[in-house]
Amino acid sequence: MEPIIICKNIKKNYGKGAARVEALRGVDLVIHKGELRLLMGPSGSGKTTLISVIAGILTQDSGECLINQTDLNHLTDLEKTHFRAKNIGFVFQSFNLIPMLTNEENVSIPLVLNGVPRNEALEKSKQLLQDLDLGDKIGIPPTQLSGGQQQRIAIARALIHRPPIVVCDEPTSFLDHETGNKIMELLREMVDKMNVTLIVVTHDPRILSFADKIDHLEDGAIVG
Repeated sequence: MEPIIICKNIKKNYGKGAARVEALRGVDLVIHKGELRLLMGPSGSGKTTLISVIAGILTQDSGECLINQTDLNHLTDLEKTHFRAKNIGFVFQSFNLIPMLTNEENVSIPLVLNGVPRNEALEKSKQLLQDLDLGDKIGIPPTQLSGGQQQRIAIARALIHRPPIVVCDEPTSFLDHETGNKIMELLREMVDKMNVTLIVVTHDPRILSFADKIDHLEDGAIVG
Protein backbone atom coordinates (compact mmCIF):
# COMPACT_ATOMS: atom_id res chain seq x y z
CA MET A 1 0.00 0.00 0.00
CA GLU A 2 1.20 3.49 -0.80
CA PRO A 3 1.43 6.16 1.94
CA ILE A 4 -1.23 8.85 1.71
CA ILE A 5 -0.23 10.70 4.91
CA ILE A 6 3.39 11.23 5.97
CA CYS A 7 4.18 13.24 9.09
CA LYS A 8 7.83 13.82 9.94
CA ASN A 9 8.91 15.26 13.31
CA ILE A 10 5.74 17.35 13.71
CA LYS A 11 5.93 19.86 16.56
CA LYS A 12 3.22 22.24 17.69
CA ASN A 13 3.19 24.55 20.71
CA TYR A 14 0.53 26.76 22.23
CA GLY A 15 1.20 29.86 24.30
CA LYS A 16 4.49 31.45 25.34
CA GLY A 17 6.77 31.58 28.34
CA ALA A 18 5.47 29.86 31.45
CA ALA A 19 2.14 29.22 29.71
CA ARG A 20 3.75 27.41 26.78
CA VAL A 21 2.32 23.95 26.11
CA GLU A 22 3.97 21.37 23.84
CA ALA A 23 0.95 19.85 22.12
CA LEU A 24 2.99 17.76 19.67
CA ARG A 25 6.58 16.77 20.41
CA GLY A 26 8.13 15.39 17.22
CA VAL A 27 5.39 13.12 15.89
CA ASP A 28 6.29 10.71 13.07
CA LEU A 29 3.35 9.01 11.41
CA VAL A 30 2.76 7.16 8.14
CA ILE A 31 -0.77 6.17 7.11
CA HIS A 32 -1.44 4.15 3.98
CA LYS A 33 -4.18 4.41 1.40
CA GLY A 34 -7.28 2.40 2.30
CA GLU A 35 -6.29 2.03 5.95
CA LEU A 36 -8.56 2.41 8.98
CA ARG A 37 -6.35 3.97 11.64
CA LEU A 38 -7.27 4.65 15.25
CA LEU A 39 -5.60 7.42 17.26
CA MET A 40 -6.04 6.85 20.98
CA GLY A 41 -4.88 8.62 24.10
CA PRO A 42 -6.07 10.59 27.12
CA SER A 43 -7.46 14.11 26.89
CA GLY A 44 -4.65 16.56 26.20
CA SER A 45 -2.44 13.94 24.54
CA GLY A 46 -2.38 15.79 21.20
CA LYS A 47 -4.89 13.77 19.15
CA THR A 48 -7.05 16.70 18.06
CA THR A 49 -4.01 18.86 17.33
CA LEU A 50 -2.52 16.09 15.17
CA ILE A 51 -5.64 15.55 13.08
CA SER A 52 -6.02 19.33 12.75
CA VAL A 53 -2.49 19.53 11.29
CA ILE A 54 -3.23 16.60 8.96
CA ALA A 55 -6.42 18.31 7.80
CA GLY A 56 -4.69 21.65 7.24
CA ILE A 57 -6.75 23.40 9.90
CA LEU A 58 -3.62 24.06 11.99
CA THR A 59 -0.08 24.69 10.81
CA GLN A 60 2.69 22.89 12.68
CA ASP A 61 5.58 24.92 14.11
CA SER A 62 8.15 22.58 12.56
CA GLY A 63 8.35 19.30 10.72
CA GLU A 64 6.76 18.17 7.48
CA CYS A 65 3.26 16.92 6.75
CA LEU A 66 2.51 15.50 3.29
CA ILE A 67 -1.12 14.77 2.49
CA ASN A 68 -1.67 12.89 -0.76
CA GLN A 69 1.84 14.03 -1.79
CA THR A 70 0.99 17.69 -1.06
CA ASP A 71 2.85 19.76 1.53
CA LEU A 72 0.10 21.91 3.00
CA ASN A 73 2.65 24.39 4.38
CA HIS A 74 3.38 25.43 0.80
CA LEU A 75 -0.26 26.38 0.13
CA THR A 76 -1.99 29.69 0.75
CA ASP A 77 -4.99 29.75 3.10
CA LEU A 78 -7.34 29.79 0.10
CA GLU A 79 -5.49 26.87 -1.52
CA LYS A 80 -5.71 24.94 1.76
CA THR A 81 -9.47 25.53 1.87
CA HIS A 82 -9.87 24.20 -1.68
CA PHE A 83 -7.59 21.25 -0.91
CA ARG A 84 -9.63 20.29 2.16
CA ALA A 85 -12.89 20.61 0.23
CA LYS A 86 -11.71 18.08 -2.35
CA ASN A 87 -9.52 15.73 -0.35
CA ILE A 88 -10.81 15.50 3.22
CA GLY A 89 -14.15 14.55 4.75
CA PHE A 90 -14.98 15.27 8.40
CA VAL A 91 -17.23 13.46 10.85
CA PHE A 92 -17.47 15.69 13.90
CA GLN A 93 -18.08 14.48 17.45
CA SER A 94 -21.22 16.62 17.74
CA PHE A 95 -22.30 15.82 14.14
CA ASN A 96 -22.48 19.57 13.17
CA LEU A 97 -25.62 19.04 11.10
CA ILE A 98 -27.60 22.16 10.20
CA PRO A 99 -31.04 21.82 11.83
CA MET A 100 -32.93 24.05 9.37
CA LEU A 101 -31.83 21.94 6.38
CA THR A 102 -33.21 18.56 5.36
CA ASN A 103 -30.99 15.51 5.69
CA GLU A 104 -30.21 15.40 1.96
CA GLU A 105 -29.41 19.12 1.97
CA ASN A 106 -26.95 18.54 4.82
CA VAL A 107 -25.32 15.68 2.92
CA SER A 108 -25.09 17.72 -0.30
CA ILE A 109 -23.00 20.54 1.22
CA PRO A 110 -19.53 19.21 0.21
CA LEU A 111 -20.70 18.69 -3.38
CA VAL A 112 -22.09 22.23 -3.58
CA LEU A 113 -18.84 23.61 -2.14
CA ASN A 114 -16.99 21.75 -4.91
CA GLY A 115 -19.10 23.38 -7.61
CA VAL A 116 -21.69 20.67 -8.29
CA PRO A 117 -25.07 22.19 -9.28
CA ARG A 118 -27.54 22.12 -6.38
CA ASN A 119 -30.13 19.84 -8.03
CA GLU A 120 -27.46 17.33 -9.05
CA ALA A 121 -25.94 17.45 -5.56
CA LEU A 122 -29.33 16.76 -3.98
CA GLU A 123 -29.99 13.78 -6.26
CA LYS A 124 -26.61 12.26 -5.42
CA SER A 125 -27.28 12.86 -1.72
CA LYS A 126 -30.67 11.15 -1.90
CA GLN A 127 -29.09 8.15 -3.62
CA LEU A 128 -26.40 7.83 -0.97
CA LEU A 129 -28.99 8.05 1.82
CA GLN A 130 -30.92 5.25 0.16
CA ASP A 131 -27.72 3.20 -0.08
CA LEU A 132 -27.26 3.71 3.67
CA ASP A 133 -30.83 2.59 4.43
CA LEU A 134 -31.86 6.15 5.23
CA GLY A 135 -34.16 6.67 2.27
CA ASP A 136 -37.13 7.13 4.60
CA LYS A 137 -35.33 10.07 6.22
CA ILE A 138 -35.23 12.15 3.03
CA GLY A 139 -37.14 15.43 3.23
CA ILE A 140 -36.99 15.81 7.01
CA PRO A 141 -34.48 17.66 9.24
CA PRO A 142 -31.85 15.85 11.34
CA THR A 143 -33.57 17.03 14.51
CA GLN A 144 -36.15 14.28 13.95
CA LEU A 145 -33.51 11.53 13.97
CA SER A 146 -31.90 9.45 16.71
CA GLY A 147 -28.22 9.96 17.59
CA GLY A 148 -27.17 6.94 15.54
CA GLN A 149 -29.17 8.13 12.53
CA GLN A 150 -27.66 11.63 12.78
CA GLN A 151 -24.21 10.05 12.89
CA ARG A 152 -24.98 8.17 9.67
CA ILE A 153 -26.09 11.43 8.05
CA ALA A 154 -22.80 12.99 9.14
CA ILE A 155 -20.88 10.05 7.67
CA ALA A 156 -22.81 10.37 4.40
CA ARG A 157 -21.89 14.06 4.25
CA ALA A 158 -18.21 13.21 4.79
CA LEU A 159 -18.25 10.61 2.00
CA ILE A 160 -20.52 12.20 -0.61
CA HIS A 161 -17.71 13.87 -2.58
CA ARG A 162 -15.54 10.72 -2.37
CA PRO A 163 -12.53 12.28 -0.64
CA PRO A 164 -9.45 10.07 -0.31
CA ILE A 165 -9.22 10.85 3.43
CA VAL A 166 -11.94 10.95 6.10
CA VAL A 167 -11.30 12.07 9.67
CA CYS A 168 -13.70 11.05 12.46
CA ASP A 169 -13.59 12.67 15.89
CA GLU A 170 -15.03 10.30 18.51
CA PRO A 171 -17.71 8.83 16.19
CA THR A 172 -19.11 6.47 18.84
CA SER A 173 -18.75 8.51 22.03
CA PHE A 174 -22.45 9.45 22.33
CA LEU A 175 -23.77 6.08 21.17
CA ASP A 176 -24.68 2.86 22.95
CA HIS A 177 -22.62 -0.23 22.24
CA GLU A 178 -24.91 -1.70 19.58
CA THR A 179 -25.33 1.58 17.70
CA GLY A 180 -21.60 2.32 17.96
CA ASN A 181 -20.80 -1.08 16.46
CA LYS A 182 -23.21 -0.42 13.58
CA ILE A 183 -21.52 2.92 12.91
CA MET A 184 -18.07 1.30 12.86
CA GLU A 185 -19.33 -1.50 10.61
CA LEU A 186 -20.60 1.17 8.22
CA LEU A 187 -17.27 3.01 8.30
CA ARG A 188 -15.34 -0.24 7.78
CA GLU A 189 -17.58 -1.07 4.80
CA MET A 190 -17.00 2.37 3.28
CA VAL A 191 -13.24 2.01 3.70
CA ASP A 192 -13.29 -1.33 1.90
CA LYS A 193 -15.75 -0.31 -0.84
CA MET A 194 -14.39 3.13 -1.65
CA ASN A 195 -10.72 2.61 -0.71
CA VAL A 196 -10.99 5.57 1.66
CA THR A 197 -8.31 6.23 4.26
CA LEU A 198 -10.06 6.67 7.58
CA ILE A 199 -8.53 8.24 10.69
CA VAL A 200 -10.59 7.80 13.85
CA VAL A 201 -9.82 9.65 17.07
CA THR A 202 -11.40 7.74 19.93
CA HIS A 203 -11.40 6.91 23.63
CA ASP A 204 -13.72 3.95 22.99
CA PRO A 205 -12.01 0.58 23.59
CA ARG A 206 -15.08 -1.22 22.21
CA ILE A 207 -14.13 -0.39 18.60
CA LEU A 208 -10.48 -1.50 18.61
CA SER A 209 -11.22 -4.60 16.52
CA PHE A 210 -12.23 -2.47 13.52
CA ALA A 211 -8.77 -0.90 13.12
CA ASP A 212 -6.00 -1.92 10.77
CA LYS A 213 -3.56 -0.22 13.13
CA ILE A 214 -3.76 1.71 16.40
CA ASP A 215 -1.48 4.57 17.48
CA HIS A 216 -1.38 5.67 21.12
CA LEU A 217 -0.51 9.27 21.97
CA GLU A 218 0.64 10.57 25.33
CA ASP A 219 1.93 14.07 26.09
CA GLY A 220 2.18 14.98 22.42
CA ALA A 221 4.11 11.92 21.27
CA ILE A 222 3.25 8.53 19.79
CA VAL A 223 4.20 5.89 22.34
CA GLY A 224 2.97 2.77 20.58
